[in-house]
Amino acid sequence: MNRTPLLAALLALSLPAFAAAPKAVDDALTTVSERSGFVRTGRYDEVIALCDRFAAAYPQAVRCETFGTTPEGRPMKVLVASTSGALTPEAARERGLPVTLIQGGIHAGEIDGKDAGFLALREMLDGKLARNALARQVFVFVPVFNVDGHERFKAWNRPNQRGPEEMGWRVTAQNLNLNRDYMKADSSEMRAMLGLIERWDPIVYVDLHVTDGAKFEHDVSIQVEPVNSGDEPLRAAGRALRQGTIDRLARRGSMPLPYYPSFVVDDDPSSGFVDGVSAPRFSHGYMQLRNRMGMLVETHSWRPYPYRVRVTHDAVLAVLEQVAAQGAGWAKLARQADERATRLAGVDVPLDYKATDATRTVEFRGYAYTRTPSEISGALMTRYDETKPQVWKLPLRDVIVPRVSVAAPRAGYVVPPAWAERVAEKLDVHGVRYERMASPLPALTAEAWRAEAIRFAADSVEGHQRLDAQGKWAPTTQAVAAGALFVPIAQPKARLAMGLLEPTAPDAIAGWGLFNAAFERKEYMEAYVAEEEAEKMLAADPALRDEFAKRLRDDEAFANSPQQRLEFFYRRHSAWDDRYGLYPVLRVDRDPR
Repeated sequence: MNRTPLLAALLALSLPAFAAAPKAVDDALTTVSERSGFVRTGRYDEVIALCDRFAAAYPQAVRCETFGTTPEGRPMKVLVASTSGALTPEAARERGLPVTLIQGGIHAGEIDGKDAGFLALREMLDGKLARNALARQVFVFVPVFNVDGHERFKAWNRPNQRGPEEMGWRVTAQNLNLNRDYMKADSSEMRAMLGLIERWDPIVYVDLHVTDGAKFEHDVSIQVEPVNSGDEPLRAAGRALRQGTIDRLARRGSMPLPYYPSFVVDDDPSSGFVDGVSAPRFSHGYMQLRNRMGMLVETHSWRPYPYRVRVTHDAVLAVLEQVAAQGAGWAKLARQADERATRLAGVDVPLDYKATDATRTVEFRGYAYTRTPSEISGALMTRYDETKPQVWKLPLRDVIVPRVSVAAPRAGYVVPPAWAERVAEKLDVHGVRYERMASPLPALTAEAWRAEAIRFAADSVEGHQRLDAQGKWAPTTQAVAAGALFVPIAQPKARLAMGLLEPTAPDAIAGWGLFNAAFERKEYMEAYVAEEEAEKMLAADPALRDEFAKRLRDDEAFANSPQQRLEFFYRRHSAWDDRYGLYPVLRVDRDPR
């Protein structure tokens, strides 16, 4: 880490507890980070050791478990803590205790959460801070989610961040970004995490990060859903959780924000900010589909590591204190949301969201800056002066409305057997309920979705070629063989089922390319054959001849394209593939079982 005079001054901003002399090396429950004065962070073997040591030191209150194994063979560790004695999901449910799941290191270079979480846990168990919080909930703590990435360890893995001296890498050993994987669940790490979520059913799921981006004074942003998305009554709990966390952080001297401080125009502070709802590929966008609360904590990368750990520590305690006080009520709201989700049949359900053009002016604590041409890149570059704080008055667009809404099917979805295994794998990992149809359906009355515009992404995204297809549902009668899946809409995870199976949802199975073969042309009519067939069709059908002539007059691009002109006839010929562009999932208004 480059120890400039400015950095030394920033380090001094940390609270006294974090600026104190390093702890004694033989303290078995302290971290490398704490002993170094929060300059360094430890390797993953420390997590394994601390997990066992906490369980040994507090056998009635802590359990250390392995909930998965990474592609490189490392154990994924989780600590379960509660002074209530409820250290299993079954015990938590039996006693009506809410569960809070907090994870660090999904991006392993952003490792504040690991060191902050261990410190907060020890302080609570020692009775120094919020001990009663552990009596009224179960705290499930994953110190490092991206374990293999954590061990790709060196300096400068995060060039836009001040400390620690060395850190892990953003993505996994398979080069996958876990915070893009919640819906598609490609990675073994994500499948393990979704299994943990399914078993524990946390009312609040907190994902601890560090921002990239510009230089400014604000030190943390807190985003929660449902606030602008998901079940309407549950949004009140989301707003309470967000505001309660912000208020507690402010009392501790932080400058928290309720939106992510990323400029509309990259590197241009004057462009202001746009709030929104993250797609469910992200942690806090995903949980609202399960009728639970997800929080994204983003400390600011240009604050030094001791400062960031302190703020993350405070955020962890703020959440746990609130769940202890209000979690039982929030859990009741969530169960009511589950019940409401079983009655979404025929209701318009938002799948994606956007900010309107409405703006308001916010006062944002930045620094003096200049924007001048760079001799290096030739581009206009922003240069900040961190010795000169300023208050910027900037536009913020934070009125959020649905971008895409779809009426839920009245009964559910039917997946024909040719695609059933692929879809079942995704439904299983998310805990979405379905049934296999033992008998064929000779004439199923349903809706089928056909693409009217198909565009495959030019570049790979997370190992996938994404599909952007536009189309519509239309009535059909179709024979479906035995072995099909029926996915009922009448289930608590109805929104999650729609997020996976509606083709226009932002992180649907279709959008991630799992059905791309269904949208590819597989048969063609040679040009000379098309010419001959077109002549026959024109001679036999005067109406077709008139339609073709009108198209030639009205559409210059069509008239000038031999390919389009021949395809005009091919698409009307009996040789045309009637399954081309047909989405291989049906919607039904009646239960086919």
